[in-house]
Amino acid sequence: MARQGNAAIIEQFIADKIPFMFGNPGTVEQGFLDALENYDDLQYILTLQETVAVGIADGYARATGRPALLQLHSGVGLGNAVGMLYQAKRGHSPILTIAGEAGVQYESMDAQMAADLVAMAKPVTKYATRVTDPRSVLRVLRRAMKTAMTPPMGPVFVALPLDVLDALNTEQIVPTSAPSTRTTPAGPLVAKAARLLTGADKPVVLAGDGVSASGAQQELVRVAEQLGADIYGVNYSEVNLDVTHPLYRGDLGHMFGTVSTAAVRDADAVLIVGTYTFPEVFPDTGDPFRPDARTVHIDLDDYEIAKNHPVTLGLVADPKETLGALGEHLAATLSEHDRAAACQRLAARRRERPTEIPDDGSLLNAFLRELAGQVPDDVMIFDESLTASGALHAHLPGRRPGHWFATRGGSLGVGIPGAMGIKLAHPDKTVIGFTGDGGSMYTFQALYTAVRHGIGAKFVVCNNRGYKLLDHNIEQYWRERNVTPHARPTPFDLSHPDLGFAQIAGGFGVDALRVDDHSQVGDAVKRMLADDQPFLIDLRTTEGGDRG
Repeated sequence: MARQGNAAIIEQFIADKIPFMFGNPGTVEQGFLDALENYDDLQYILTLQETVAVGIADGYARATGRPALLQLHSGVGLGNAVGMLYQAKRGHSPILTIAGEAGVQYESMDAQMAADLVAMAKPVTKYATRVTDPRSVLRVLRRAMKTAMTPPMGPVFVALPLDVLDALNTEQIVPTSAPSTRTTPAGPLVAKAARLLTGADKPVVLAGDGVSASGAQQELVRVAEQLGADIYGVNYSEVNLDVTHPLYRGDLGHMFGTVSTAAVRDADAVLIVGTYTFPEVFPDTGDPFRPDARTVHIDLDDYEIAKNHPVTLGLVADPKETLGALGEHLAATLSEHDRAAACQRLAARRRERPTEIPDDGSLLNAFLRELAGQVPDDVMIFDESLTASGALHAHLPGRRPGHWFATRGGSLGVGIPGAMGIKLAHPDKTVIGFTGDGGSMYTFQALYTAVRHGIGAKFVVCNNRGYKLLDHNIEQYWRERNVTPHARPTPFDLSHPDLGFAQIAGGFGVDALRVDDHSQVGDAVKRMLADDQPFLIDLRTTEGGDRG
């Protein structure tokens, strides 16, 4: 059936069971946005700035494992979105990004808003292209969708010129086909991996979000327990295992390679699953592993295997299927000596686990303790609290797959919109987004979208009146260079003028409270959780008025 491309693309999105389009409108997209008014199965979620739209799409894609649809306005909109698209690329979020442009007929004019959109998008997407033929609009969109959904997943970009969409389109609507990557290595390779990992005195597992993406949490824990191996999170931003497990030693972080090197330098066998080594901003450029260490790397992303450091065996395969096969082989072949040694290491780690959460008397800990006591067991958390993350993880640890998410990629501002995307994906759940005072101001206008579309996520701004992470990092910088500590740079300070988050939230129609005293905590938490409306708490984590 012949109809304009503007209608055809919407029908394609509906065929792919996409319920939302996140975006900010513009003139060159007006044709398909006008056509969208005729369809009830695809809802437009209006944001006031493109960074917010990407953040919500990122949270939605992560919470569902399904593609999110993102609409941007030409080069200016794409430019605003680039930072958050980088975050989505690093985190392998399947986001189909579309942007309009004036038209192929104007290509040679170098007119207002003219830009090479594909070139702009390429560094921050898995795939970027432009449609120039009305007969191939849906074909290209399906190709992009397939690419976004094929592991390693990631954001993709398609430029849609206005005149191409205005033209008649006769393409057939068919759902996008994405290939299955549920692959297992050949038997001899599984056996080799088992031999390399068996018999180690100090085995280590490095696990990342590829575990969560494949649903391999149980298989990972089984193999780690069979080996008696410590587990470290690397590029770890979802629940890849219950973090209260005694073998879990924490996240290695994303800043300094010295942390990762210290964790693995003594390991004689290393299993790397669903991540790359190593993701720090300041990585160790040498080889962090022992010269005689036996390393096995399992991932669906062949680019990451042996990218920075050699491995003994690299397996491009699905983590769930491969760990499952590896666990079966270990169960059949481990010696009694190896089993006993693994049990001893597990028992030792179990004895080391603290039985109580440390209480430093801070308002932050008091608030989180109260919150943990009032939220349902299936609460969903988005963590962009950064320097407050340690306390957050102690009181509300990531235990249930698909219920805990953290920022990844380094782009500030994802905490508020990310939580909104999760709430859209799971409207029946309690969803709380934690952010900082600095990070929140990148996307605070997301609260408008929460009210407009009735997205009842909750938000906590951990307000220390500064870029506290930069304080920590410059102190590390000084130590490494033997610089005498002195006053931190003034651009790190956000104490003047004071940011009144409760008042700003009220301007968007969001109920909010400022909490700066222990006596307010109980009522504040109760009020925040009282209904399914958006609510924000400005939690002053620098008590007594001094920035810490």
